[in-house]
Amino acid sequence: MLGWKALMPLPKEHCATTGATPGAITGAITGATALSGVLMGLCLVLAAGSGAAQAQIITPAEQEEDASAPTVQTLGPAIQLPTVSVTATTNPISTFDYPGSVTVVDQEEIIRKIPSTPADILNDVPNVTFVGGPRRTGEVPVIRGFSGQDVIVLLDGTRQNFISGHDGRFFVDPQLLETVEVVRGANSALYGTGGLGGVVELRTKSASDFLAPGDQYGFATSFGGQSGNDELSTSLSLFAQPIEQLDVLGSFVYRNSGDIALGGGGTLSSDDDIISGLVKAGYTEGAHYVEASWQRFHDSATEPNNGQGEGGDDLVDKDITAQTSQVYYNFAPDSPWIDFEARAYYVNSLVDELRLDAAGLGPSGETVTRKLDTIGLRLQNDSVVTPLENVGVVFTYGLEYFNDQQDGASASGDRAGVPDATQNNLGVFIQAEMTLTEPFGLPGEFLIIPGGRFDYFGSSSDLGNDQTDSRFSPKIGVSYSPLDWLLLYGSYAEAFSAPNINDLYLTGIHFEIPLGFTTIVNRFVPNPDLKPQTARTFEAGLGLQQDSLFFDGDYAEFKGGYFRTVADNLISLDVNQPAPFVDCNPFIPGNCNGTTTVENVSRARLQGAELEAVYDTPWVRTAVAWSTIDGKDLDSGEAAGTLQPNRVVFNLLGKIERADLYPGYRMTHAARFDKTDDPTEFRDPYTLHDLYLIWAPQGPETVLDGLQVALGVDNITDKEYSTVFTGANEMGRNFKALVSYNLSF
Repeated sequence: MLGWKALMPLPKEHCATTGATPGAITGAITGATALSGVLMGLCLVLAAGSGAAQAQIITPAEQEEDASAPTVQTLGPAIQLPTVSVTATTNPISTFDYPGSVTVVDQEEIIRKIPSTPADILNDVPNVTFVGGPRRTGEVPVIRGFSGQDVIVLLDGTRQNFISGHDGRFFVDPQLLETVEVVRGANSALYGTGGLGGVVELRTKSASDFLAPGDQYGFATSFGGQSGNDELSTSLSLFAQPIEQLDVLGSFVYRNSGDIALGGGGTLSSDDDIISGLVKAGYTEGAHYVEASWQRFHDSATEPNNGQGEGGDDLVDKDITAQTSQVYYNFAPDSPWIDFEARAYYVNSLVDELRLDAAGLGPSGETVTRKLDTIGLRLQNDSVVTPLENVGVVFTYGLEYFNDQQDGASASGDRAGVPDATQNNLGVFIQAEMTLTEPFGLPGEFLIIPGGRFDYFGSSSDLGNDQTDSRFSPKIGVSYSPLDWLLLYGSYAEAFSAPNINDLYLTGIHFEIPLGFTTIVNRFVPNPDLKPQTARTFEAGLGLQQDSLFFDGDYAEFKGGYFRTVADNLISLDVNQPAPFVDCNPFIPGNCNGTTTVENVSRARLQGAELEAVYDTPWVRTAVAWSTIDGKDLDSGEAAGTLQPNRVVFNLLGKIERADLYPGYRMTHAARFDKTDDPTEFRDPYTLHDLYLIWAPQGPETVLDGLQVALGVDNITDKEYSTVFTGANEMGRNFKALVSYNLSF
């Protein structure tokens, strides 16, 4: 288990060969802003650097070799793993060298945040926000103005395709997660439908994340809570490596929470009782590796039917159950041509809602159900080719298939807004990662990543009007390091989102408006002729990195860029509801009834910028993240996209190693938001202040080794604020604590 004393910058030779992002916390807090005083002079100081760049792809073998190396527990620079992305290219690659925007949140940063939900883990990532309010059942990710099906969510490589109008998308407890990775920008070339905004991949823990070198058995336990919603949590993990080839893990997490105390006063009704579990086993035999895992999340919540707003009297007992089962196989013989992976999975997502009153669309005591089953298979192979001495290529190619089957039910039969339907997706893809050292006599190194994917998709329903379509999604990215401290990058990518089964086949009643003598009804109208959303994204930026910048043992890194996305055939929910006594006569039966249809409505342009920077020393670490985004409907001139305010996040981490203490401070500032044509969505600026403290005694010489105490206070000033496109305020002052203990032998 990586200790909190492994908080030292990497030496220069390690940074040069791997493009590492060294730092206090592995994978570390990344951020950027031109406002940082240290960074203002960074370019001038870095100009003193020299030598050819050595940015390169990190092979799995190299990653494994680094992982086996012990961490140097001294006050000098320590060798440790670089920040490595797997999701961005499906192969290990340095996040700094990747020609795009990717952030990896590692285990130590997750611990520092003491998260209650996966959304808590990602609150520092540029242009990544959450809408839906503070209830965990309503949290929906937004990346670069895109949400819903335009953001791909993966859990250990399996697609999590559950999407509902008023429910969240994350069904996993944060204590089961080892890392979270976010790739911002179009990613259909590797992952198919979706990904106009980006990809979020959640990776669960394995036995090797707990076991100390040489140990075979162990357990880990924790107890914690937070005041903002009177939450208590506890966990237990058992892990073993009885023989060298086999590792086994079983984890259990329980959470219970109540009403949410909002900033500035007031509460939001909520009641969650959550049980999560993870079972995972991996076996290695020569060049073969097989892993099987099962993850289950169950939340019994009492809250309004629409968990994303303040809610009214339409309370329900909501049972959310999500299970992910998968088998993963890897065959990597001693051959550059073969590194084969196969992943087969089944995801079952089920939401049952028992109406506790008659304030909704049905009688008290009625149970309504939404069920989505996903079956998937992904086959992939990597081949390494070195046609010339200064040229290396990794080819990645394969195919992917997944099927979504949805069923909706109520006391009357089918459930309104949840059509019974199925969708099939089949894609083939190929990508090349080419490293060229000093090509044509140019200094430094090029990394060129072209790729493309062809997808066929079809949808069918009992309503008829089956739909089929196909799409090719190309992508190319280029990074160039003329000097060992400088990186220039650019990319172009196309992406698409096929209309999902809810978009195509919505039926039933959307909502009702009681008017005393009558009831106005708004009904869904299916639209099986929807076209896929498409997007073209261009991105360009630069990166700077240098160790021993001001003195031996420090490290500075900066990476930032500009992106521009043009999207066509945007899928939008069109609600046509005549106003009584204005547009219609309510005394005429049915005259004021309305319709809701999903339509392709417009073209849009979204553009913005993201900056991330870090300056790390053996005693203190600072990190800054800044982002901005704007969007415009090119047909009407109105605002477009799920836009967010300009935002900056500043982190400061202290390292009091003699006392094994790591205090920290985080500031989040969001500017006034008025990038919308709806004045009700305007938001005042706000600034949040958070404090945290980690105590992690280290060394086998103490009985406290394996103990870790994390304390924190979020929103110290109890600021009253609301995020954009959310009908409720966020949580107020929140005291948090987590005490954990890990013992292996």
